[in-house]
Amino acid sequence: MAETFDLILKGGTVVNHDGEGLRDVGVRAGRVAAIGSLAGASAGDVVDCAGLHILPGVIDTQVHFREPGPTHKEDLESGGRAAVLGGVTAVFEMPNTNPLTTTAAAIEDKLARAKDRMQCDHAFYVGATHENARDLPELERLPGVCGVKIFMGASTGDLLVPDDDGVRDVLRHGRRRVAVHSEDEFMLREGKSRARAGDWTSHPEARSVEAAVSSTRRLLKLAYETGRRIHVLHVSTADEIPLLAAAKDIATAEATPQHLTLAAPDCYERLKGYAQMNPPIRDARHREGLWAGLAAGVIDVIGSDHAPHSREEKEKAYPASPSGMPGVQTLLPVMLDHVAAGRLTLARLVDLVCHGPNRIFGIARKGRLAVGYDADFTIVDLKARREIRNEDQATKSGWTPFHGVTVTGWPKGTIIRGRMVMWEDEILGLAAGEPLRFQEAL
Repeated sequence: MAETFDLILKGGTVVNHDGEGLRDVGVRAGRVAAIGSLAGASAGDVVDCAGLHILPGVIDTQVHFREPGPTHKEDLESGGRAAVLGGVTAVFEMPNTNPLTTTAAAIEDKLARAKDRMQCDHAFYVGATHENARDLPELERLPGVCGVKIFMGASTGDLLVPDDDGVRDVLRHGRRRVAVHSEDEFMLREGKSRARAGDWTSHPEARSVEAAVSSTRRLLKLAYETGRRIHVLHVSTADEIPLLAAAKDIATAEATPQHLTLAAPDCYERLKGYAQMNPPIRDARHREGLWAGLAAGVIDVIGSDHAPHSREEKEKAYPASPSGMPGVQTLLPVMLDHVAAGRLTLARLVDLVCHGPNRIFGIARKGRLAVGYDADFTIVDLKARREIRNEDQATKSGWTPFHGVTVTGWPKGTIIRGRMVMWEDEILGLAAGEPLRFQEAL
């Protein structure tokens, strides 16, 4: 008797743990049930994927969706729509909201806000403070929590643990991997005098290479002292790569598409405040250093650091202009264009945005296209040439630093737990995203 599935993806090129090849994928009850030739099988829905590549569902492990708080820039609903339009099936959302996500009640509030409003699956970071360090072992195990986040240097919002004693206290409490914004707050304060009014090219001087390197060196020392695994977010300097390479037993690292694509001073001269983020986009030497780190395997994951602000805010004169830019919808198109240009392989990209998040954070049943895992797929057309445009962005901010850039490679469809949520730039059905589950907190 022929096998029956709820959904069959037919005739696409599957990219997974087994390499790359023409295969069908069968889905039953929201999970992958078969991979291979399903010529004799039937299904309620069959999607013709001829000429397309079927990837595991892309996971963006760093987004700021601004809710609760300044929701004129973004909220969980608009951010979730941007995610699935960009082929992203799940996101980790950051805690520098207003109020801060530092308590069990704040986590419960975010989960309630996300229910029936977010198209993509989701998890939330707990923000570390001097006051909640001893509560973190309990907080990090709450449902829907992806881990703990430390801001060693101030960015958007009020979360900050700048001192070694405070960071040490946080690292001593809990077991799961801790994500860190690694810039030395004391050096950032000194660097404010280097910010030239109206001159965004001074942003990398105000937030210097030395501030990033000093912070990461301090962080690694504290991680070894406490025996705690860490994840260094949005690495921006070539100088941090050797430090991280020497600490692969305890540290993982993230790069962003922005730091891999843009370079100073050109980006500031061209985009002005729209190129401003923390840590800064730096010169081409640092961009090439990040690519070398990626090629060497030191970079473990790519996250967008989606952090939108309104046009009115971004057009203020520096340094009054806020740092941060949208990115969840453009992460995959920008990185697929790098694949098309030969800067990395498609298999390596899948490792960075699917397998890497699964491996680093222990996401239950996510990040792999394998039998038994959730039927999360990002279907891409590697030959499609498209222009990234402000008017196509779902973010409330309504802009992207990549406006006008033509890329090769585009997300064709987003499937989450066997349910088609986006096809050919159209969102389908009601929001039904669910909280992610993690192996260390089951």
